[in-house]
Amino acid sequence: MINFDINNLQNGIVTPKPLIEFRGVTKTYQNGTRALKDINIKIYKGEFVFIVGASGAGKSTFIKLIFHEEKPNAGEIVVNGFSSSTIRHKDIPMLRRTMGIVFQDFRLIPTMNVFENVAFAMHVVGASQREIRKNVPKVLNLVGLGGKARCKPMELSGGEQQRVGLARALINNPAMIIADEPTGNVDPNMSYEIVELLNEINKRGTTVIMVTHEHHLVRDFNHRVIMLENGSIVADSASGGLV
Repeated sequence: MINFDINNLQNGIVTPKPLIEFRGVTKTYQNGTRALKDINIKIYKGEFVFIVGASGAGKSTFIKLIFHEEKPNAGEIVVNGFSSSTIRHKDIPMLRRTMGIVFQDFRLIPTMNVFENVAFAMHVVGASQREIRKNVPKVLNLVGLGGKARCKPMELSGGEQQRVGLARALINNPAMIIADEPTGNVDPNMSYEIVELLNEINKRGTTVIMVTHEHHLVRDFNHRVIMLENGSIVADSASGGLV
C-alpha cells in the first residue's frame, strides 16, 4: 500500500510519501572524516536504486544510516516512518524488521545448514515452527536453492552462499532490500544472476537499494542511479546512463 502526503492530499495533489528520506544529512566520524555532506534525497516504495561512487565516496555510510547502524551528526533520516531524530534504541530492531540486508561477505552461520540459516531470521521475529516449515522452502525455491536446504555454507559456491543471504533477507517479507556490494565476492556470471534475482524481487513490489562498483551491471539493468563523490550527491539519474 502506498502512503500519501496528507498536505498534498488536502491541496488536491496525490504524491507518494517517500519510503526513505534524507533531509540535510551530514555524517562526520570521530577521526574527523566527513563521510556525507548535506544529503537530501527521497527513495520511494517500489524503486530499484543503485548507489555508486569510488571507494571513500560515502556509499557504506549511506547504507548504515538507513538501517541505523550509524546516526547523523546533522539533519534527519526518515525510514518507513521511523525518524533518526526521535527513534528510541529499543525500536531499532522493529525498524530493521521492515528491511532485509544482504552483505558482501554473506555472514552465514557456518554450523547451520542452508534451511537453518534462513529459518534463523524467522526465529528472531518469533515465527512459529509451522510458519518456518511452510515459508523457508518457498523462499529457497525462489532463489534457486530448493535442492540445497541441507547443505552447510562451506559446501556451496560463493554465488550460492549469496543466494542464501538473499533468501534470509527475503524470508520476513520486508518492505525493502538493502544490498551492500552483494556481488563483490562472486564471479561475473553469478554477479549478473544475483542482480537479475534482485530485479525480479523488485518487480514483485519490494524496494531494492544496491551499493555497487560494477558499472556494467548498472548499465545493463537500467534503474535509478545515485552517484556519490567525496560525501556529496553529484548525480541522480532515472536510468543507468550515468556510468
